[in-house]
Amino acid sequence: MTTGTEGTTDRSALPAGVRRDLTCPADLTAVELLAAYRAGELSPVETIESVLARVERENPALNAFCLVMADEARVAARASEERWRRGEPRGLLDGVPASIKDVMLTRGHPTLRGSRTIDPKGPWPEDSPAVARLREHGAVLFGKTTTPELAWKGVTDSPLTGVTRNPWDLSRTPGGSSGGAAVAVARGMGPLATGTDGGGSVRIPASFTGVVALKPTYGLVPHYPASAFGTLAHSGPMTRTVADAALMLDVLCGADSRDWAALARPAESFARGLDRPLTGMRVAFSPTLGHVEVDPDVAGRVAAAAAVFDELGARVEPVDPGFADPVGDFHVLWFSGAAKATEALDEERRALLDPGLREIVEEGLTYSAQDYLTAMATRMSLGELMGRFHDTYDLLLTPATAIPAFEAGRETPRRWPSRRWTSWAGFSYPFNLTQQPAASLPCGFTAEGLPVGLQIVGARHADGLVLAAARAFERARPQEWWPAPPDGHGPART
Repeated sequence: MTTGTEGTTDRSALPAGVRRDLTCPADLTAVELLAAYRAGELSPVETIESVLARVERENPALNAFCLVMADEARVAARASEERWRRGEPRGLLDGVPASIKDVMLTRGHPTLRGSRTIDPKGPWPEDSPAVARLREHGAVLFGKTTTPELAWKGVTDSPLTGVTRNPWDLSRTPGGSSGGAAVAVARGMGPLATGTDGGGSVRIPASFTGVVALKPTYGLVPHYPASAFGTLAHSGPMTRTVADAALMLDVLCGADSRDWAALARPAESFARGLDRPLTGMRVAFSPTLGHVEVDPDVAGRVAAAAAVFDELGARVEPVDPGFADPVGDFHVLWFSGAAKATEALDEERRALLDPGLREIVEEGLTYSAQDYLTAMATRMSLGELMGRFHDTYDLLLTPATAIPAFEAGRETPRRWPSRRWTSWAGFSYPFNLTQQPAASLPCGFTAEGLPVGLQIVGARHADGLVLAAARAFERARPQEWWPAPPDGHGPART
């Protein structure tokens, strides 16, 4: 794990028993890459060539990237190689490939947000905070990942970039809205990816594709431009391992003057705090949150994962936090945000929007200020309830999603009783309302071989504890992380 700005790494931060082949750098984690650079076993140039070759081979079927910046990445990799040769690496991620979700500004490149309504000509003069921090720490930025239009839903398809597909089964969705980012990480197209999460948008695709994602406490990772979805929208890391997520969070967190709500950088490194024991911690396990209907395969895998925390010394108790489904109030805030995001569009450009997005925009325009304030009052009450809940329980365990990945190109499964994505994402959006840290991590597979995600929720500002708990589970059950998805030359199921 990283111990300071010099980028020192420890391969023991990988899941127990897992070691990767240095002859295929695209399959290495960030922690492994940094260790190999420091030992002189591998160069950033070799790594980016391996990653770009993987993208060239896999992306046509998966559609994870809407932009590949190959030439720019090669220049950055050569500069990193020279710094490592001199023994002067920059920051914590020098030479590590990272992709950017295409809702984050990237200097010199268009940020189209999956929309045909945005002019690609720009100009594009600046980076979003997360992108700027990655550059400062020497990461090699090589591409932008797909998103549904304006990141409005929990699956990834858009009128601009088409349908993104799950590497475990090309007929399935990877979830969303950070679906391209999740697919990239899962399939070895870069070990690190940025994501955003306004209602589950890093946790849903992490669950559907078998990767790690953290929605940090609101404000820990600065966000600019401000989201039209307001303080529901978080930014966070998407990686293959918890150690990589903690390392990436160390880079992304900290104040940025462009984000009025950004928090100061924590005094302690998240990567250094991963090994804290869970002995004696009180952990609540809520298999349904009291109101979510869960697929039996998912329920079984998550229950088995929760039992592992007893083995790790925690005291696990089956208990629900005690709140009703806040979906109606979430819709008021979410749909109003969609209406705000599209308010400048004329009728001709509005007609170009995703039909589902147009529907929620129209509904959002019907809400009154009183409706919005009522939703905010519900949000504050839920925040108080969860604050009191965490006075008793250090962590809350739930499924990350109620169902496994379903047919790609659809907002909901066929014959589903509701038309909106929130109807199957009841474990994620409540914790956007409360602004708590929440992680999704792999905890097994369904009978069809699809990944299942465990969600770990902590009190606000307890991001380090959430990561430590995830790390403890990762060490106890490393088999849940490997093998990787089927080779892109032929999916296991189509």
